[in-house]
Amino acid sequence: MAASDLSSPDPTAAELAHALAELRAEVALLRSEADIRRLVGRYMFLCDAPLPEPENAALPRHEAIATLFTEDAIWEGVGSAHGAQFGRKQGRGEIAAHFADFFGGTPRQVFNTHYLCSEQIIPASDTAEGRWVQMQPWIFADGSTLVRSSRLQIRFRRTGEGWRISHYRTENLFVAPLPENWAPTLIERSNLIGDG
Repeated sequence: MAASDLSSPDPTAAELAHALAELRAEVALLRSEADIRRLVGRYMFLCDAPLPEPENAALPRHEAIATLFTEDAIWEGVGSAHGAQFGRKQGRGEIAAHFADFFGGTPRQVFNTHYLCSEQIIPASDTAEGRWVQMQPWIFADGSTLVRSSRLQIRFRRTGEGWRISHYRTENLFVAPLPENWAPTLIERSNLIGDG
């Protein structure tokens, strides 16, 4: 008997116990989905430029990103475009170094915002998989601009720290230049976040 089928005016104790167990399992899956969604949101937030919140000097951005991954995680670009550009990184140390290089690159990226859609999260008890499509406009300090779209396939694992990314895969859908001066005004820092 499903929890929604408790239409009997006088369910038995066994029926109630069964319905309660089903509800607990459903709530656990919904909590897992919500935790995973927050984790991916935090990852994208930390990858935006300019960083929407003031950087914590005790934990630089690239290290904060690495904490969202399991100790043995893999971050990789797949396919000819992303594979060549991003390669494969394994472990928090390599992932942190990748992002330190990325954010310290030349020309410096001054704007990048992640827009996610087509979400699919499939949680199990202690693992999950998610898929998204993302689009990102990029603007660099030298004035060059592009928009890129990628498909993401991300595996997650529940750890003592909560849900963490165990395997992040990104595949290029397209990269295209943006028209010159397409965004004449750009945010330099958030007025919504960081000022209390």
